[in-house]
Amino acid sequence: MTKPYKFSKSIGFISLTILLSFVFLQSKSYSQEEIRRLTLQDAIEIARQQSPDALMAQHRFRADYWQYKSFQASYLPALTLYGYVPDFDRSVRTINTVDGSVFSAQTQNTFYAGLSVEQRIGPTGGTVSLNSNLTRLDNITDTGTFVQYSSSLLNLTYRQPIFQYNAFKWERRIEPMIYEEAKKKYLENMEQVSVTTTNYFFNLLLAQIEERIAGINQANYDTLYKIARGRYNLGNIAENELLQLELQYLRANSVVKEAQLTLDNQLFRFKSFLRIKDDISIVLTIPDDIIPFIVNSASAIEQAKYNSSEALSFSRQLIEAESQVAQAKQDGRFDAELFAVYGLTNNTQSIDMLTTNPLDQQQLRLGVTLPILDWGVARGKIKIAQSNQEIVRTTIEQDQIDFDQEVFLLVTRFNMQYDQVVIAAKADTVAQKGYVVTKARYLIGKITITDLNIAQSESDRSKSSYINTLRTYWRNYYDLRRLTLFDFENKQSIEVDHNELL
Repeated sequence: MTKPYKFSKSIGFISLTILLSFVFLQSKSYSQEEIRRLTLQDAIEIARQQSPDALMAQHRFRADYWQYKSFQASYLPALTLYGYVPDFDRSVRTINTVDGSVFSAQTQNTFYAGLSVEQRIGPTGGTVSLNSNLTRLDNITDTGTFVQYSSSLLNLTYRQPIFQYNAFKWERRIEPMIYEEAKKKYLENMEQVSVTTTNYFFNLLLAQIEERIAGINQANYDTLYKIARGRYNLGNIAENELLQLELQYLRANSVVKEAQLTLDNQLFRFKSFLRIKDDISIVLTIPDDIIPFIVNSASAIEQAKYNSSEALSFSRQLIEAESQVAQAKQDGRFDAELFAVYGLTNNTQSIDMLTTNPLDQQQLRLGVTLPILDWGVARGKIKIAQSNQEIVRTTIEQDQIDFDQEVFLLVTRFNMQYDQVVIAAKADTVAQKGYVVTKARYLIGKITITDLNIAQSESDRSKSSYINTLRTYWRNYYDLRRLTLFDFENKQSIEVDHNELL
């Protein structure tokens, strides 16, 4: 958020003329009801707190945050308790004896439980685990229940892929970049909220001004029409001129109704976006309190490369393409996997005896896969991945050029826009004065109704043009902040405490 601007003398003096022309009408319209006056900064602050776009940006960041936390947690030791209590089985089974196989009815009840700790090893892609389990077997017969216990007291297991694609290693490079993108994207989304709020603000501001202008024009033409009727009765003006004034008066009445409808519509849209639910009337203040400053385009491009999520996304896409090439080179080629287990096990009829004289448990296995003939499948996948990598690299190079050009053009427009605001303000002041002079000359019969209509149209257009020029200035201002994530007025990066969003 920017700090409130100080009042600029050059533009403030000019816009004062605009504001004074509406003082009487405003006081008449709002004197009997409570009103809320909002500046552009007020509206932006409200939007950042409660607009749907701001809330969605916050929730998107939260989702990205917990995705990153889940990734980090996947590299921490995982403790797992497993088993089944009980596993009851009563069935007829085939039993092998010295004389051959016979059928025998058996009843068994098994209790099994185990505890395992597993740890991923990112740099190598291996997995190490430590586990222990206990099994109780109850053989139920007509003569009684015979109990046996079996336990793997402690097992250390290590599984290590060799010459295989290590997804863990690439995840450790890519996932932190995705999270950093999410943090920068949140800041950009909040600046986009400022841009969107600016649009709604100026839509409503222009509608309020045009509604006031319509009311003033209606009152003016009502007065002029009444005067013209008197002058017509005295024979000072022709009937054609009286009819033209009557037509302008009728049009002014129609414009008032259309302006009120437009105002109601824009007020609804403005309050809906800011989620303002009360019925207090809102009066917007013209945001002409501008302190001019010039932005260096080279500096803006440098800040955009350093701060924006777009630049970080370019780097991430290159790494992802590199990882796909590495995966294509290692998948389907010579593969090997080492599996090793060392532990202690025992089997007794009493649980107290499980730790007495346990037996060693050792396993060692080295699996090998070597394709002899694949008709070029693996080589084709490598070529595809390499081609895709070149496509990504070329696309990113062009996107970077386009991004830099977008920043450059925006800086150029922003640096020019302040002068446009000054010119539009002066033009509006001249048009207002011209209309006052033209109206006075018409009343004394020095000019025709056509000249008066032209002056009135120029006055209305100049006021709308001034407001739209201000709109363009503030849009460019917040667009520049969004693209660079840098506050050029205060010369500092735009930052936020992301912990407060969780």
